[in-house]
Order: sequence, then C-alpha cells, then structure tokens
Amino acid sequence: MGSPTESRLARLEAVQSMLLEIGHLSASCTDITDFIGAVHRALGRIMYADNFYVTLAEREDGTVRFVYFVDTVDEGPSPEERVTLASPEQSPTAWVMLNKQAMSITADQMRARNEECNSGRNWGRGSIAEHWMGCPLFDQQHDVLGAIVIQSHLPQHTYSEEDEALFALIANHVSNALQGLQSMDRLERAVQERTGALAREVAERRRAEQVQHALYQIADLSATALGTDALAVNLHRIVGELMVAKNFLIALVHPDSGEISVPYYADEKDRYTPHQRFPMGSGMVSHVLQSRQAQLHDAGSVARLRAAGKVKEPLGHIDIASWIGAPMLVNDKAYGVLVVQSYDPTVVYTKTELDLLAFIASHVAVAIARMQADRAIRKAKDSLEQQNAALALALNQLKEAQSELVRQEKLASLGQMVAGVAHEINTPLGICVTATSHLVQELKLTREELAAGEMTEDSLASFFDVVDQSLRIMTTNTQRAAALVRSFKQVAVDQSSDDIRSFNLAGYLHEVLLSLQPKLKGRPVKVEVACAPDLVLDSFPGAVSQIVTNMVVNSLVHGFERDQSGHIRIRAALEADGMVAFDYSDDGAGMDADTLAKLFDPFFTTKRGNGGSGLGGHILFNLVTGAMKGTLRVESSPGQGLQYYLRFPQKLQKVSMLAAA
Repeated sequence: MGSPTESRLARLEAVQSMLLEIGHLSASCTDITDFIGAVHRALGRIMYADNFYVTLAEREDGTVRFVYFVDTVDEGPSPEERVTLASPEQSPTAWVMLNKQAMSITADQMRARNEECNSGRNWGRGSIAEHWMGCPLFDQQHDVLGAIVIQSHLPQHTYSEEDEALFALIANHVSNALQGLQSMDRLERAVQERTGALAREVAERRRAEQVQHALYQIADLSATALGTDALAVNLHRIVGELMVAKNFLIALVHPDSGEISVPYYADEKDRYTPHQRFPMGSGMVSHVLQSRQAQLHDAGSVARLRAAGKVKEPLGHIDIASWIGAPMLVNDKAYGVLVVQSYDPTVVYTKTELDLLAFIASHVAVAIARMQADRAIRKAKDSLEQQNAALALALNQLKEAQSELVRQEKLASLGQMVAGVAHEINTPLGICVTATSHLVQELKLTREELAAGEMTEDSLASFFDVVDQSLRIMTTNTQRAAALVRSFKQVAVDQSSDDIRSFNLAGYLHEVLLSLQPKLKGRPVKVEVACAPDLVLDSFPGAVSQIVTNMVVNSLVHGFERDQSGHIRIRAALEADGMVAFDYSDDGAGMDADTLAKLFDPFFTTKRGNGGSGLGGHILFNLVTGAMKGTLRVESSPGQGLQYYLRFPQKLQKVSMLAAA
C-alpha cells in the first residue's frame, strides 16, 4: 500500500477526474436520470455510495420528485411521482432544502432527535441510516433546485469531514449541470404536455365537427318532406354515428290524450309494433318527462326506481347494462324522449354520451316544432290566399262600379271624378297592398327561419299575430274602399288630372288619422295635430296619407310598448318661400345612432316577426324625396323619441305620382 500522502493525491485526482466527467456529462447528456446515474457511478469511485438519491423541486406546486433513488434497504418513489415537500421537522431532506444548508447526521444523532421530538415516528420516510449526508442544490440565483443525498446502512461505512467537503464540492458542480438539464427536461415535458393538449384539442374539434354535421343533418330532415318512419330511421343513423346506438327508441308526447307513442323502436332483444300508444306515467320514458332532465341508468338504478315506485311498469327488456334517455324540450314544452340503451357490459354510457344525447334531443325537439309550425304556416298560407282572393274580388267590383259611374255621368265630369276618386281609393288600397306585401315578406322570412333551424314557438306565434292583424287591416280598408265607391256620386272633383288635386291638409290629416283608429284603439297614445285650417295643398293626397300612416305605425310598433302611454305630435305650417314645414315627433323609446343610420334602408327592422316589415321607412323616404319633391331629416336618441322634419312644395306641377316617384 502507498503512503497516506499518495492515497490522498490519488483521491484528489479521482475527484478532479469526476468533476471533469460531470462537466462532460452535462454537455453530452440530455436525460436527467442518465446524468445522475453517471454521477452516482463516478461518486462510488471516491467514497461509499451504495445508497444515493437526488430530489428536484417543482416550484409551481410545492412538490418534489425523487428523480434518482438507489438504496439497499428502502424502496423509493417513482421518478415521475410528485411528493408534497415535508416540513424541516419531518424530513432531513426537507431540512436541507428549506434551510439551504448541508447536513451530516449519524444514526445515534438521528435516534436522539427522534426521542427528543417524542413524535413516535422516524425523522424522514425511510430506515434510520448509520450515516446520512445531504447537500442542497442551487441555481444561479441561489434558489433551491433540490437536494443530493448519500447514506450508509452499514456501521463500517461512515463519512469523514473530508468526505463531507468533497460531497459539497460535487453537489456544487452537479447544481451547475442540473440547471441546464432541468431546463431541457422542463422544455421536453412542456412539449409533451402541449402535444397531448393539441391531440385532445384535435379530438375535441373532430368530435365537435361530427356533432355539427349531425345537427345539420337533423335540420335538413326537418326541412325535407319525409314521412315519420323515414325521419326516424335517418335520426337513428345520425345518433349511431356519434355513439353506440344499436338499441334506439323515439317516444312522442300527445298532451291532448295524455299518452305516449313510439313511432320508432330498434332493439336487439325486443320486437315491437310501431305507433302503439301507452298511458303517461308507466315506464322510464315517463320518468324522464316528469323530471324534465336527461337520465343515465344501469340495471341497478332502474331496479331502485321501481322499488321506490317512480317507475311502475317498465316497457321492454329490463336486463340492461346501460340506459340513457333525454327529453325533447322547447321552452319547457315536452315533445318526447330519445332513448339509447346497451345490453353489452362492455358498452357503458357516461355523462359525455348523456350530455351529447341531451344536446341532440334539444335540436330534434326544435326540428319537430318546426315541422308542426310548417303545417300551421301552410294553413295560414291557405287562409291568406283566400283573403287575397277576396281582396282581388273587391278590387274588381270597384272597377265595375267606376265603369258604371262613367256610363251614367257626362264624359267630361266623370273623367274628373274618377281621377279624384282614384286618389281617394288609392289610400285604402295602398294599405291593403302594403299589408299584402308585408304578409308575403313575413311568410318568406318565416320560411327562411324554418330552413335555418331558428324557428321557435314565440316567432311562430308572432307570425300568426301578423297574419291576423294584416287581415283585419285589409278587411277594414276594403270596406272603406267599398264605402268610397258608394259615395262616388256625392264627390265632386274639380281637377282634371288623375294624380294631383287640391285638398285641405288639416282635414285630410283628420281623415288619415280616422283610418288609423283600429291601430290606435286601445293604446294610451294621444295624437295632437297643429295645422292651419286654411292650408291647402296642390299635391298627392295618397302620398301624404302613406307618409303619415307609416310614421304613426312606426311609432306604435317601435316607439311604444303595448300598454305604454305617450304622445305623437304633428305640426304643419306654410313658410314664406312656398314650402310646407311638416314636423312629426313622438316621445317613445327612440333609437341609437347605428339604428338611426339604417332607418331608411329597405328591409331593416328591429321588430322582425313582431309587426315590422322593414319597408315603412324606405317607402316614406322615397315618397318625400320623390313624389313630393321634398327633403327629409330625422333625429333620435335612446329614450328621447323620434323626430321627422319634412319640407316639400305647397304646389306641385300636375304630373302623375308614379312618374314623380
């Protein structure tokens, strides 16, 4: 054997070689575990190192990982397991990390500490070592990265002060190397986590696309004229594309009779004749309808429901592995239930399938509501066509009456009379045509809403209200037209033009407002007119009537709620330059700048399906600037009502209103 000096020099050379090896390993290794394993092997050439481990801190959640653990007595945790960092009083490893100090402790010192603490448990998780030595690992900011520990379970192997100094030196070099490796490890783990997240996102998007495709197919089914059986088969196919649905049932509610029918039933064990009806309250379908919530069950939960009396007479086979049922609801109105069940123990539905079936059931309910609404719309369309035919008949009768008057009177005077009467009749007929156009537009919008899958009970009810109101308007104005025909012989028209005539504006405004009484009736809205009693216009009375009508109707529909009180003010005055200043205002809801900018755009309305056609403002603007040769300015703000400022000539040249427009 050599001298102590030679042994010490050899050991120092081994330490220097190890430190160089650590530097080389930090540049060549990419895996922390491989690096620490190499350090462990090199450390074993310098001192006893059969028991060695390294911990790394996870700062974001206050845990540590035992990334490397070798021990002849104890078994360590998995390298990926995150262990909550103990307090210094509970663990020597935690003491080293939290106090940022190296520590060397013998078995006797460890036992003495345990007795002093009188806790009944060892200091640390493992067995008491004959000699335990640990050093903290630091980063460049002197924050703790973890700890490096070496220990001995054999009395013949303990560590000297020189071993402690060498171990601290090695710990310092390991700290420097681990910083880079840990950054790379975290980057790799971040990449793996992001890759996993992207994979889940792709799967979720693919799933969402499948669901979206299914909803498109459901919407298409509601828009096509398929029979009930074909519709149900296609719906089964759509659901089967999203989940295992070998056993599928569609149940429909019949509230008029308190029964449930099953138009479609596909089952591996039961045979069933479609379209049978069952009383409400007997089976699982009734339980779903009563709860108004989607249900997930197995054989055990179904048995418990039966035992509790919540399900009295189960329909079909009860030996199920999994069962889900979802109500088809629209605004809390039940249309039926969709059911999917499994007899296969390997096919068990989860909340994911339950939520998906509930989502599909809600869209199927809307589709069923659409189809029912479509039938109602067709009935309304037939009724509208009958009303239009009646209106056409009334127009033909009016023309016949005009012809009869022409034959009875002198040709010259009759020509003048027909010209004026045509203008007077144009007002109610114009309202009828507007109402008809409005009905056609509402029907078109309703069909588009139906095709787009946006039909609701409220929009359908609103459409029926529009039909009812429009038909009443047409009936009222047709009767008014008939009354005008009867009074032809009493009307004297002095003008020979068939478009422009002289009329008293104040009196004519009174007649127009009189024709609007059906709309004003029952509404707490007062109309005030300020107009010189001697203001006479040579203009288009029909245009004036249409303008005032559109303004008043716009205020009633958009400015005031049904029971809201308010005021409408109309002021007309002749100015020095021969122009008439016609101002209209209400104190209703008003509108914001964006809405005001679109007021005169065709088909723009904020009350689609509730009385707004989107054409009133457009027609008003064209009449003022076209036929009346005037200008129009409008002002409004939320809560400040709406104000129109019109200026147009008192006297127009005698040209047709159609040509002027």
